Amino acid sequence: MRSAFIRMLSGNNRIVLLYLCTFLLAMTAIVLGIASGSVALPFFKVIDIIASHLFWGPVSGDPVVSDNIIWLIRMPRVLVAFLVGAALAAAGCAMQGLLRNPLADPYTLGVSSGASVGAVFVIYTGWSLPMLGSLTLPVMSITAGLLTLFIVIGLARAVRKDLSNEVVILSGIIVSSFLGALISLMIALSGENMRAIVSWLLGSVAMKSWRHVQMTLPFFLIGWLLLAVRAKEINIFASGEQSAHHMGVNVARTKLWILIACSCLTGAAVSVSGTIGFVGLVIPHMIRMMAGPNQKHLLFLSIVNGGTFLVVTDWLARILLSPEELPLGVITALVGAPVFALILIQSRKHKG
Repeated sequence: MRSAFIRMLSGNNRIVLLYLCTFLLAMTAIVLGIASGSVALPFFKVIDIIASHLFWGPVSGDPVVSDNIIWLIRMPRVLVAFLVGAALAAAGCAMQGLLRNPLADPYTLGVSSGASVGAVFVIYTGWSLPMLGSLTLPVMSITAGLLTLFIVIGLARAVRKDLSNEVVILSGIIVSSFLGALISLMIALSGENMRAIVSWLLGSVAMKSWRHVQMTLPFFLIGWLLLAVRAKEINIFASGEQSAHHMGVNVARTKLWILIACSCLTGAAVSVSGTIGFVGLVIPHMIRMMAGPNQKHLLFLSIVNGGTFLVVTDWLARILLSPEELPLGVITALVGAPVFALILIQSRKHKG
């Protein structure tokens, strides 16, 4: 009986089961996140109101208050949380595959810090590009994140050409420390805006509206599509850059597009939620243990599970100390830091 169950969970059957469980968990988490709050709402009412907006128009009459709570307040918040978690997990998944480094993610490589510098600069100065308007914030965040990633990799290559785990992580820490000083300087000079900036940096999706969904979604889709079309190349990078070159991959161009995609995803996430660490480290690593290293499945499963993870995290942030809310970054760090330590110990054991 046991051997038959193991055979059932092998190969394609295991992947199908993973997809099914992933979608069920995602749907449950989204409905739970929308139903829970200061005003608890039944699951079926949540589903009915969402279906009404999607298929046959807004609800009128008695449920109008519930409709406003669900559609105008909680639904955008949950969707932003899902998009942020999905974006960070996708970026972490691609970085780990490209650099062949299980410790790589937007937070440990300093990309989140770079994106935060770009976002805090826009918040601090109130700067807005005429052609972009409200999109100035994510565009500056993405640009700063990409520049930071190039600096970290360039610094690591200057120390060791093989981009070893320790050197890459140490380079990320060095750059993050410098960028953290820049952020602290802007906070010190911000005066009345200091509390708002500090609160934003701790990570939160509170008070998000449909405008934030519209601001994040295009950049998420661009980043995801760029990675999806390069999934095969990321798989090839697992055997090393030289092998990828011999197999016909344009290494420099492919790496550039993947790094642009990762920065696009990270910058879009950071611009609406602040700095949220370890999502891109924990989720791809956990999915890789269950689904294997094939980016064809790993990327998509990481995206959905990353989104689910942050929706659940946001739900916990709301209920643990209700009516107060915990910063998302606090909860993800409590989960992610021990996992980071375990991955580091495991990687050293494999080497030793």
